Amino acid sequence: MSEAEDMVAEIEALGARLAEAKASITKRFIGQERVVELTLAALLCGGHGLLIGLPGLGKTRLVETLSTVMGLHGNRVQFTPDLMPADILGSEVLDTAADGTRAFRFIQGPIFCQLLMADEINRASPRTQSALLQAMQEKTVTVAGENRTLGVPFHVLATQNPIEQEGTYPLPEAQLDRFLVQIDVAYPDRDTERDILLATTGDSEAASTEVFTAADLLAAQQLLRRMPVGDSVVEMILDLVRAFRPEEESASQQVRDTVAWGPGPRAAQALMLTVRARALLHGRLAPSTEDVLDMARPVLSHRMALNFAARARGDSLADLIDTTAATLAGEKAAA
Repeated sequence: MSEAEDMVAEIEALGARLAEAKASITKRFIGQERVVELTLAALLCGGHGLLIGLPGLGKTRLVETLSTVMGLHGNRVQFTPDLMPADILGSEVLDTAADGTRAFRFIQGPIFCQLLMADEINRASPRTQSALLQAMQEKTVTVAGENRTLGVPFHVLATQNPIEQEGTYPLPEAQLDRFLVQIDVAYPDRDTERDILLATTGDSEAASTEVFTAADLLAAQQLLRRMPVGDSVVEMILDLVRAFRPEEESASQQVRDTVAWGPGPRAAQALMLTVRARALLHGRLAPSTEDVLDMARPVLSHRMALNFAARARGDSLADLIDTTAATLAGEKAAA
C-alpha cells in the first residue's frame, strides 16, 4: 500500500472514531452540535478554546464529558479575584525529615493535567491570568526558577460570561490570541431543551464512554498536520486574514472605517489547522474553501477589534466577519 493510500486509510479510520466520540459526548451534552464540533476541533489541533456563554448552558458539563470521552486527566479551577498564581501552578514547601534535615518539595497545582477547565477566567486578576500564558504557549511552567513540563497533551478550555462584567478583568489581547477558537454557546432550541429536561431530571442519566486515549489524541494531532491543503484553500486563508487589516490595500472601505486592529499571522496558522479539523469531523480527506468560511468567525472574532466609532454605532464584529468572508467568497467564485 502506498503512503497516500495509508494516509487515506488513517484519515477514514480517524473520522469513524470521531463520529463515535461525538455520539458519546451527546449522551450527556445534548444538542449544540456546533459547540461540540468546535471544541473537538480545538483538541484535534492541539489548541485551546474560549467558551463564551451564560451560566447554565452546560459549559462545565461539556468539558467534564470531553475529559471522559477523550481519555484525558482533567482538572477544574474556579477563577476568583483572590486566586493567586501559586493556586494554579503549585508551590514549594519546606519539609522536615525524621532525622531533622530539611528540604524543599514541590507540590503540583491543578494546571498539571491534560485538560484544564478555567472557569470564568476573566474573574481572576491579570497577575493570575498571566500564569497561564507560558503554559498555554509552551506547555511548561517555571516555578522557583525550574521549568516543569505539563501533561501531554495539554489543553485549556476556559469559560467566560458575556453579560456580567462587574468585578472582572478583560483578557489582554496577547492571551486571547493564545486561544485557537472562540466558541459561542447559545441557548438551545425548544426541541433540544425538551430533550435536556427529560434526560437530566430523572432518577438516572446516560453516561459517556471513553473513545480515545491521550496517545490516540496525540496521534490524531500528528495526522491532522499531515493532511494536504490545496493552494486554493491556502490563498483563501491569506486573503481572508489580510482583508481584515485596515492598513492593507486589499481591505474594504468598511474594514478601514470600523476595524482598529486586525488579525496577525497566528490567525492564519489557526485557520490552516482548524479547516483540516473540520474536514476530518465531516469525514473528508482534505479541507475546502467552505471550511475556511465556516471557521472564520470562531478563529478571527477574538483576534481583532472594532474602533471607538464602530462600537459607538453598535456595529457587530460577527456581522463584519460574515459579510467580508461572503464578499470574498463571491469574488473568488466570479474570478
